[in-house]
Amino acid sequence: MTEIAHARTPEQAELRLGMMAGLSAYLLWGFLPIYYTLTDTVPALVVVAHRVIWSVGFVGLYLALVGRSGEVRAILADRNLLSRLFLSACVISLNWLTFIWAIDVGRVLEVSFGYFINPLVSIVIGMVFLGERLNRTQTAAVGLTVFAIAIQAVSLGALPWVSLALAFSFATYGYLRKTSPVGATPGLLVEALLVSPFFLGLLLYLGAVGENVLPSDDPGLMVALIGTGAVTALPLILFATGARRLPLSVMGFMQYLAPSIHFILAISIWNEPLSQAKLASFVLIWISLAIFSIDMLRRGRRR
Repeated sequence: MTEIAHARTPEQAELRLGMMAGLSAYLLWGFLPIYYTLTDTVPALVVVAHRVIWSVGFVGLYLALVGRSGEVRAILADRNLLSRLFLSACVISLNWLTFIWAIDVGRVLEVSFGYFINPLVSIVIGMVFLGERLNRTQTAAVGLTVFAIAIQAVSLGALPWVSLALAFSFATYGYLRKTSPVGATPGLLVEALLVSPFFLGLLLYLGAVGENVLPSDDPGLMVALIGTGAVTALPLILFATGARRLPLSVMGFMQYLAPSIHFILAISIWNEPLSQAKLASFVLIWISLAIFSIDMLRRGRRR
């Protein structure tokens, strides 16, 4: 019997793992705003503090169970890596704070817009710092995306600082993690460990001045705050796994999935107004994604 299936090469296996991890991360991030409606009575900075602290618990327990604590100790012994991971931890903390605050005040469309911008920033970083290049078809897709984002900016009528903060912070985080030679999960734990003393001190201070940072009188809210560690850790682990195996340009275009979900949630659940200009830009962005995806499939088949 002729064997029709061929074993994947190690490179193909790594690429497949990267694609699966990246897509899973963006799906989880897409629906994340729904989760944070459970904590919308808590100040955004307090929620971020809980995210960081409980992430240490969830990720630390996972690494201990799978016997990978030694990787964390190795990272902690490398000062250069610690400096880089401290910087990436600060950047992602800013991203979390902006994201949660925007959801709390009903600016989910701006969240969506920001994550539509982010792929362009990722592509620019990849081209400038990593020497990545796009072919003509992909360049056309990027140009169409620029046009769509310009329509979004005009329709907002003001500088979208929420969107810009989200886009640049997450693109920078992706670059820092891609160029840091650490595993996804151990790296995430070290990031959380490096900034958790600050956030723990913040909670202690806020509690001392009367802020209800541990709502023991509301068990459901407390469970939701603890759960921020899980919903933080899983997609970030998946993202870091994908970012280490895929070009930033691919990860950038893949991220259209999350803001598309945000966009749908904003108009269907939160009833944010949808103008014709915003709808047109949304359609144009999906067309650009389709062009890019078809080109990727064609080149993959030729290989």
